[in-house]
Amino acid sequence: MILRLSSPAARVLLVVVALVLNAVLSYSGIRNALAVHDAELNTPDGYERATNLEPDDARNWYLLGRYWQYTLEDPDPQRAIRAYQTALSFDSHSADTWLDLASTYESEGNTVAARNAFVQATRLYSLSPEVSWRYGNFLMRRSELDAAFPEIKHAVEADPKRGAAAFALAIRFEPDVNTVLDRVLPHTKEAYLSVISALSDQRQTDQALIVWSNLAALHPQLKMSESYPLLDALFYKWQMTEAQVVWTQALAFSGVSRPADPPGSLVWDGGFESDVTNGGFAWYYAPFVGGVQTTVDKKEKHSGNRSLRLTFNGLSNVSFSNVCQLIAVTPSMPYLFSAWVQTRELSTDQGVRFGLRSLSPTVNSSAWTDDVKGTQPWTQIEFPWTAGNDVRELQLCVTRLPSTRFDFKIHGSAWIDDVALVAKPAENAKR
Repeated sequence: MILRLSSPAARVLLVVVALVLNAVLSYSGIRNALAVHDAELNTPDGYERATNLEPDDARNWYLLGRYWQYTLEDPDPQRAIRAYQTALSFDSHSADTWLDLASTYESEGNTVAARNAFVQATRLYSLSPEVSWRYGNFLMRRSELDAAFPEIKHAVEADPKRGAAAFALAIRFEPDVNTVLDRVLPHTKEAYLSVISALSDQRQTDQALIVWSNLAALHPQLKMSESYPLLDALFYKWQMTEAQVVWTQALAFSGVSRPADPPGSLVWDGGFESDVTNGGFAWYYAPFVGGVQTTVDKKEKHSGNRSLRLTFNGLSNVSFSNVCQLIAVTPSMPYLFSAWVQTRELSTDQGVRFGLRSLSPTVNSSAWTDDVKGTQPWTQIEFPWTAGNDVRELQLCVTRLPSTRFDFKIHGSAWIDDVALVAKPAENAKR
């Protein structure tokens, strides 16, 4: 459609109107841009100028309120409240504004107004995990546990990562772990694991084991690595029996079968057949440490499908003890350790051996097997070892002790396979 103007005056009027509209829009755009710029300064003057430039923009008032509520230099809760109230007069559906207004009221001791603001936020956004979380915390501080627990639980259901914080909060008011798990946490793997990880970091193993028991009742599908924080904490507290239970359950929940180790052997995966490493009762090792490369070898093996190969680069006098495993043992029990080792051009007077380190709150001692060096075919090492009276934990490591001779830089390769630790019958132990 083409608009035809009948007179020069009409044309002039149209031009004037267009210029006015353009000026208004330009001014509005410039004013908005200035308000945004001022607000981004994150200063009280900047927020004040933004509210003057755009007085009907709820966000500018909200930002001004947050400044006066949270500034560390000169907080002013009353100015924050007034700013929040102004923001709500323009946008009464902002949950963030209602929540921050509620927090400010509470900080001023006005719990009635705080409660009303929290309730308003929940009415507007009943499904929001943040609203439920903050309202639940308010109710918890008021010791209104029956009302608080469902709010906290809803927040964790929507955001399982809040599980650890929810547990830490609730346990302060309700000391029974099972009650907290039932009333505050959803019965989900994600929520339980977040709590177990946090408790394990704090070495709160008794509580962590209760949460693990509840998790185990779900028969969840797990990754082995998800059990490692708890196992590390149990090792730290010398709770080897409990660690064995958790390890066995984690294997089942992860769908991992125990490798075909010799009957009665306490070494996990003595043939290096499993990909489960670097956690729990598995082997710990890194691909390259201090001039030694550690790899799984599928070509050279004593039995099974593979062995562990150590390759020394010949650049240093290596002190190596970096392929290790923790083993739960029985105090005072005699054992027979055995392993098969093959070497190729392994130089220096110090070859590859095994270190057996007794660990307990009162004992920390080490013993070493004979070493294998040079070029040797598969050779069995056997070593009798007896746990001390208070020893329930053994650290077994593939070891190379540093040389004191002139030609101390070690090069060559060694292969390890079929490592075992078996309890000796009492009658054999006496011989």
